[in-house]
Amino acid sequence: MKDNKLGPYLAVAIGVLAVSTSAIFVRLADAPPSMIAFYRLFLAVVMMLPLILWKYRDEFTKITKRDWLYTAAAGVFLAFHFIFWFESLELTSVASSTVLVTTQPIFAFIGTYIFFKERFTSGAVFSMLIALTGSFIISWGDFQISGMALFGNFLALMGAVTITGYFLFGQNVRRRLSLATYTFIVYGFTTITLLIYNLITRESFTGYSEETWIYFLILAIIPTFFGHTLFNWALKWVSASTVTMGILFEPIGASVLAYLILDELVTWSQLLGGSIVLFGLALFIFSTTKKKNVRVLNKNT
Repeated sequence: MKDNKLGPYLAVAIGVLAVSTSAIFVRLADAPPSMIAFYRLFLAVVMMLPLILWKYRDEFTKITKRDWLYTAAAGVFLAFHFIFWFESLELTSVASSTVLVTTQPIFAFIGTYIFFKERFTSGAVFSMLIALTGSFIISWGDFQISGMALFGNFLALMGAVTITGYFLFGQNVRRRLSLATYTFIVYGFTTITLLIYNLITRESFTGYSEETWIYFLILAIIPTFFGHTLFNWALKWVSASTVTMGILFEPIGASVLAYLILDELVTWSQLLGGSIVLFGLALFIFSTTKKKNVRVLNKNT
């Protein structure tokens, strides 16, 4: 596989296309956002179960109590990432939501600064200011349209914050477990968290149309397995910064699909602000590529 230089980059490209569909299928599914998140993760866990029982069950005996605790925390953060992000898609545009949730690398760097004493470079600070300027332009333009759109933008940013928590808690455990085992466990804790959340909020687990059930299944397969699984596979041959740079194209793909499928137009503020955010993020990733403690891998959207 060492001679296959095109394969990993093709995998990243396919992965970007796959995760770009996530926001579209969330919009198409006629169900509460938290229930969409629950069935996406629940069905993914069910589909992974035979492989785990067949090939990876012995790995569970080697997991320490500390790793169980950290993985559980990662699962809780991932659950609320989906709740915040999917809810934002109900209130604001696909373009605004996906751009703002993609600011996760910035929050990841802030997290490493707080917990790992990672220093900010002047390039990182400058690029963060650029990205924040773009976010302000998006939010200001959406506020002119609707106050609820502005709240949706806030929820998308909360989605970026919580996915950062997922990475910070899970990154050490991920190094000691196989990808399949870690993913299965963290998705399991995410599913349990979403189950409890939906029970508390009294959302219905049944009564959805056949079309919505199909969207649940598609979300569990396309953005989850064909998106994030391919990203993680590609990381064996390409750098994390390469994968992260590829993920910056997700908002573009999602916006194009939203226009083609949902007839959703992009406003001037979303186009200008989104371009500035992505430019700032690109500069940010370039300026922090050599930082050892930064973990800016993909979002599980």
